[in-house]
Amino acid sequence: MSAPAAQPDKVSYSVSVGYLRAFVTLLVLAHHAVLAYHPYAPPPPASLVALPRWWEAFPVVDSARWGGFAVLVGFNDIFFMSLMFFLSGLFVWNSLARKGAGSFARDRWRRLGVPFFAAVAVISPLAYSATYAQISAHPSFGGFARQWLSLGEWPSGPAWFVWVLLVFGWLAAFFFWLAPKWGESLGRLASSASRRPARFFLLVLAASAVVYIPIASAFGSMAWTGWNPFVFQTSRFLHYFVWFLAGVAVGVWGLGRGLLARDGNLARRWWLWTLRAMFAFGLATVIAMVALSAHGSPQLWEAVGGVGFVLSCAASSFCFLAVFTRFVGKRIRVFDSLTANAYGMYLIHYAFVAWLQYSLLKIALPGVAKGSLVLAGTILLSWAATAALRRIPAVGRVI
Repeated sequence: MSAPAAQPDKVSYSVSVGYLRAFVTLLVLAHHAVLAYHPYAPPPPASLVALPRWWEAFPVVDSARWGGFAVLVGFNDIFFMSLMFFLSGLFVWNSLARKGAGSFARDRWRRLGVPFFAAVAVISPLAYSATYAQISAHPSFGGFARQWLSLGEWPSGPAWFVWVLLVFGWLAAFFFWLAPKWGESLGRLASSASRRPARFFLLVLAASAVVYIPIASAFGSMAWTGWNPFVFQTSRFLHYFVWFLAGVAVGVWGLGRGLLARDGNLARRWWLWTLRAMFAFGLATVIAMVALSAHGSPQLWEAVGGVGFVLSCAASSFCFLAVFTRFVGKRIRVFDSLTANAYGMYLIHYAFVAWLQYSLLKIALPGVAKGSLVLAGTILLSWAATAALRRIPAVGRVI
């Protein structure tokens, strides 16, 4: 087995990787846009302080529903955040090798820490004020402020991903400071991924199963942990770290080599990975349906469901990596713009989602129509707003 190249790969951008990151961001926007119309969405809360606080995941809930959104949400939830961590990890090693641990850590703070606190301070209250407006007969800024400050916590919404990614980046910098060659050693695990992607798939699958299934069995797959805005899904924290490290390992070889080579077996057999993803998601769905109606030990069914989760997550992630590596290579101006603005869109979209959902509450339309309108509006508004914000030099340097 050959060792990774001693010098970082010179290719700093890949069209397929960039467009895939933008596509996954659109999946995040779609996920949140349709939650108000999910067939199993909870009823609106009596107040923001009432328990359980499902409104943190469902800011606005509409009486119009569509069953198809349950499939979209279920499919997204299984894989898209894991793939986001993987794609983020791709850039870590070359950046560490170029900047060093200290400069890398400072850059991560500027790129992730500052936007996180800005999103928590501004976007989260804006989004959740729509929740308050839906449940209050006479909404007012003072009434919202009183309930918000009585929560005993500060919900962060989708920005949780940003602070967790910051922690992972700092851990990578710490490892680099302790052992400057650790990334190259990790990269050896992906050294044959171009020729044998299935072997790397099984390695990632096994690692994620080891860290996910025991925690999901012990604490439940839906539990969250944290303090104030620093929250994370308990069962998935280490699972996401595995996917982040998998991205680091692949990134050692560069963005157009190894697993992501356009002439590699992953890209050439995209159709096979697509079939595997479809089968794995179907299996995970069947397991989830059986678990919901089954009697017996909850821990046992969490473990069984965990098998379906990690399998479908890995299969779907590799499927999208294969499809984008195989078919995306030519740059298109509109997609370049979407890619450049994707990070900002992720940061600010939640406010647009919540208030667009609120604006449609009293309009008689089917759930599928409302969800589609919210998604289209969210994409256009968050895209335009991010592009405008990035014209401000201080903001443009960050996002």
